[in-house]
Amino acid sequence: MTGRKRAALPFLLLIGVNILAIGSLATGAGAAPPVSTYDTGDTAWLLTATGLVLLMTPGLAFFYGGMINAKNVISTMLQSFVAMSVVSLVWVMVGFSLAFGDSVGGIIGSPFSYFMFGKVLAGAPWPLAPTIPLALFAMFQLKFAIITPALITGAFAERIRFTAYVLFVVLFSMFIYAPVAHWTWHPQGFLFKMGVLDFAGGTVVHIVAGCAALASALYLRKENKDENGTHLPANIPYVLLGTGLLWFGWFGFNAGSAMGANTLAVTAFATTNTASAAAALGWLLVDVTKGRKPSALGFCIGAVVGLVAITPAAGFVGIPAAIIIGTVAAVISNAVVDWRSRTSLDDTLDVFPCHGVGGMVGMVMTALFASAKINSAVSTEGVLLGGGFGLLWQHLAGLVVVIVYSFLGTLLLLKITNLIIPLRVSPNEEKTGLDITQHDESISAV
Repeated sequence: MTGRKRAALPFLLLIGVNILAIGSLATGAGAAPPVSTYDTGDTAWLLTATGLVLLMTPGLAFFYGGMINAKNVISTMLQSFVAMSVVSLVWVMVGFSLAFGDSVGGIIGSPFSYFMFGKVLAGAPWPLAPTIPLALFAMFQLKFAIITPALITGAFAERIRFTAYVLFVVLFSMFIYAPVAHWTWHPQGFLFKMGVLDFAGGTVVHIVAGCAALASALYLRKENKDENGTHLPANIPYVLLGTGLLWFGWFGFNAGSAMGANTLAVTAFATTNTASAAAALGWLLVDVTKGRKPSALGFCIGAVVGLVAITPAAGFVGIPAAIIIGTVAAVISNAVVDWRSRTSLDDTLDVFPCHGVGGMVGMVMTALFASAKINSAVSTEGVLLGGGFGLLWQHLAGLVVVIVYSFLGTLLLLKITNLIIPLRVSPNEEKTGLDITQHDESISAV
């Protein structure tokens, strides 16, 4: 396939989406919703939470953009922003159906259940969110689907072709994210039925993104080895701004997953803030014990690790457990970051040590501290609350499945994408920087 034809692929995909939209109009798939009675408080809170979760992706753009080399700031930030558009269209077309449509053996949703959002506006409420419109539930879940591939970009920043990235996001959203979301959050999903607890996406978002990032870093190793040891953050204030936006938006991410304006949302809100605070300070203290100065970058990374780790547990544990989860995650992720820095692994922004490992710590510790007193969905108390090891074994089994699927599945999608559009930019383009070579823009002109 020639370069000109490859460049036309995103345009052709957009034309295809519009053709499908015209066909859906002809079949009446966009019918108006019936008059229904929903809880106005729950609806108002989920509308707010949905906006908060969307804000996390621009926050991530600043977080990553500040940490990257100055010649790649715009390209790195744009990768997060473009995911908002690409995943939104994929979700409306088929993503929501694959994740939350009629279950096919507990593995995947039927692609025709809500194809082109048919039956969404007029659909019955989601069984686990009965007090809000189905369309609101679908849009809330969309924001999780958006940020997941955006998280991966930190692993291959500075070396991926933009058009190839767009295609990869489409494939990843359909074939990695949607199935794992179905397994974990659909009542018929096999991990859900197994008893795996994931309140707000520690497994579906962070472990998946972290393992996909690891696969991406291995597949797209840097060719300019002389630059590996000279990476300098472009803008620390950007990182601070991004951290603030992420911390703020994460309240929608976790507290919104209570699916209502209720006491469970308050619990998730409180545990989220507490774990992040503990992890941020924990990261600084670990750095100090290693002879380093407390840094803004360290504080920000620690805070995000705490947010990641509490995500699967937020609505299942209490405040003391949140402190422990945040602190332990900071210590472990900090150690893995140090280990990664001594290897040849080119995970540019340490997505796997922070999001992947942080999510794994949170998933395991959910099995230790989950309490039925906090959430009646907990059928077996956590190990440290006297519930035995049943929940822990379930979580470990689920962890292995998700790690293997997201890692190997991403490797396969990277190979497929590379066959269609070469993933890596040329060595000269990498040396010049992606801002100029991919977008003909420069931060110096801003």
